[in-house]
Amino acid sequence: MKLFQCRHCGRPAYFENTHCSHCQTQLGFDPQSLDLLALEVQEDHLLTKNKGQSAFRYCENKKMDGCNWLIPLSASNRFCRACALNRVIPNLANPAYKKRWQTIETAKHRLIYALLRLDLPFFPWNETTGSGLGFDFKASQNQENVLTGHASGIITMNIAEADDVERAMAKKEMDEVYRTVLGHFRHEIGHYYWDVLVAGSESLEEFRSLFGDERVSYANALKIHYQNGAPSNWQQNYISSYASSHPWEDWAETWAHYLHLVGTLETAFSFGLTINPKLENHPAGTSTLISEDPYLCADFSKLLHQWIPLSLALNSLNRSMGLPDSYPFVISPVIANKMALVHKLVRKGGGSH
Repeated sequence: MKLFQCRHCGRPAYFENTHCSHCQTQLGFDPQSLDLLALEVQEDHLLTKNKGQSAFRYCENKKMDGCNWLIPLSASNRFCRACALNRVIPNLANPAYKKRWQTIETAKHRLIYALLRLDLPFFPWNETTGSGLGFDFKASQNQENVLTGHASGIITMNIAEADDVERAMAKKEMDEVYRTVLGHFRHEIGHYYWDVLVAGSESLEEFRSLFGDERVSYANALKIHYQNGAPSNWQQNYISSYASSHPWEDWAETWAHYLHLVGTLETAFSFGLTINPKLENHPAGTSTLISEDPYLCADFSKLLHQWIPLSLALNSLNRSMGLPDSYPFVISPVIANKMALVHKLVRKGGGSH
């Protein structure tokens, strides 16, 4: 995520802000310009604080403190590009459910920001055609166990994932080193874009050469994985143990880590970070100048060469705070080649809509 600023007073502002914490100017995110706008409140709309004033209104979910995105005043839709993707949300009359939904929306909006920056094609789920992208946010109740996952364009998330305690328990039970709401979104959207960018395309054979043959039984592969676990040398070939279960999961996990990398590098670029550790002889892979917007970088190897020193610094900072590593993963040459294919297909698919 890039660094935003209040266009009224110039102070830094966060992506989710509805007001500037310094001057109290009202703020809203415009998905067209991908910028956080300073706004003047009128009777029935909002005006941008600049010479070429534009008129907006907030997404309907602003009323529930679930969104700060803007819609042009002339548009007829009630929901912004991110919220229009929702098919099912929990009962917001339940305070606990509302809080979890707000946490989920924060992560989902960051995901949609990345898709917009990558210029990847997506549109709201269409019941008539049975195509598009949709989100179902549900709570397990009445003996119904809601499983987080993707199926034919629909991403379902159990809202318990937004509860820190519930998520920590699931992380321990699944023996995972990393589990976040945003991480779930990045993984599940990877399944969606496998269908969009890989399935039936000229890139399918290249995918199979790196990730394996996805035609092997998915159900049997998962059953074997949960019975026997990952192979002993999985770290050499997979970004996570779960990625070793099936080529589809390998792709989704690799896709998620690609988005981790690009999103974090954008933040580092926005802050003008340079990693120049005080080590003798500057060992390879420890220093870098993050001088390019990662969303615009054509060369994946350049992104990777920036990411490795940055992740080393992030992990070291976390340890100094007594926290777990921010990025507890190793990107081997095999994994790097998989990420490079993701990068290639993302750049190829961007703008195709």
